[in-house]
Amino acid sequence: MLEELLPNINWETMIEATNETLYMTAISVAATFFLGIILGLVLFLTGKDNLWENRFINWIISAFVNIFRSIPFIILIVLLIPFTKAIVGTMIGENAALPALIIGAAPFYARMVEIGLREIDKGVIEAARSMGAKTSTIIWKVLLPESMPALVSGITVTSIALVGYTAMAGVIGAGGLGNLAYLEGFQRNQNDVTLVATIIILIIVFIIQMIGDFITSKLDKR
Repeated sequence: MLEELLPNINWETMIEATNETLYMTAISVAATFFLGIILGLVLFLTGKDNLWENRFINWIISAFVNIFRSIPFIILIVLLIPFTKAIVGTMIGENAALPALIIGAAPFYARMVEIGLREIDKGVIEAARSMGAKTSTIIWKVLLPESMPALVSGITVTSIALVGYTAMAGVIGAGGLGNLAYLEGFQRNQNDVTLVATIIILIIVFIIQMIGDFITSKLDKR
């Protein structure tokens, strides 16, 4: 019955494409989380009236974040072709998509990290400073724990965006479900392939959202 409804589906190929999408998403989410928190912390700490107040550094990082956050992802992939070839050696395959995925998502997440940190009660930070806490202590014991619900919520939104980015990267040969939907589904007019690939992507997105919401609700002390 299933073969009659979906005559063009090669399930081994579909599973392989799903694994490629999960691989690209997992690696890029991990790197984005790490880099985004660093960028967001520096943005926050170098801002006005904060611990490392420095207008010049804040302006430089803010400009970097705004520029890369604003470039459409499909254009960013093309712009990063020389960089990707230099560090990966190819523009084909799931590894070739990782530089663009990370560079495209990290600035977006960094801004969300900064917003989360700004929501922390200034009184809590001032109390830690008045007790002689070092900057590193304030970061690890105050800023990150207090903003963790916002950080998790932000990485959830970013992860879902990255799933969409992997589909776009697939169109230019990065592999995954996007590549399968484009080559097998669209170009060969096999609508069932496109449909199944889309459903799997939606399932991945729903699972990410459910996990993110669950963790956020556990961390939120309000």
